Amino acid sequence: MEPPARLALTEDEAAFLGAAADTIIPGDELSPAASACGVVDFIDRALAGDWGRGARLYRDGPIAKGKPEHGYQLGLAPREFFRAGIAAAQAWTVSAKERSFASLSESERAETLAAMEEGKAVFEGFDAREFFEALLAIVVEGFFSDPIHGGNRGLASWKMVGYPGQPANYRDAIATARGRRLAVKPRSIADLS
Repeated sequence: MEPPARLALTEDEAAFLGAAADTIIPGDELSPAASACGVVDFIDRALAGDWGRGARLYRDGPIAKGKPEHGYQLGLAPREFFRAGIAAAQAWTVSAKERSFASLSESERAETLAAMEEGKAVFEGFDAREFFEALLAIVVEGFFSDPIHGGNRGLASWKMVGYPGQPANYRDAIATARGRRLAVKPRSIADLS
């Protein structure tokens, strides 16, 4: 099967995100790896849309360094943020490991992501920890999203956790299944249209 055409990501960015996503959510007996579940497609679509362009973000200056509890405080749209973050992560990885992130072994990728998370990775002109937190959030969002948005292919994550999908359709079944696992086939938005 031919990979989908990218809307916002370059192939190098997609390779980085696929490797990072599979390190954050590796495949196991419960579900496929994040990239097999469409997480990179989810991220690509998100970055290509209004959110990725920063349509609802205030980005005019002055942008002061905020506290972590203030949330996102940069003048970059999410697409620009991820593009700069991936470039900074790739540059740091090549400097530290002499290979691109996607070409590292699984354990080396885990070490590299841990260095970002702990703030040990020093990105030029960019906050590695802030990038890692945004990367982690969007990978998890893509893994658990409704498949109509590109991630959670085959409803894999919903099946894994036992989420039935659109809960309004299961109201009566949920009421009778209190305290027990609800054994229904998950349904996405696309199943209802």
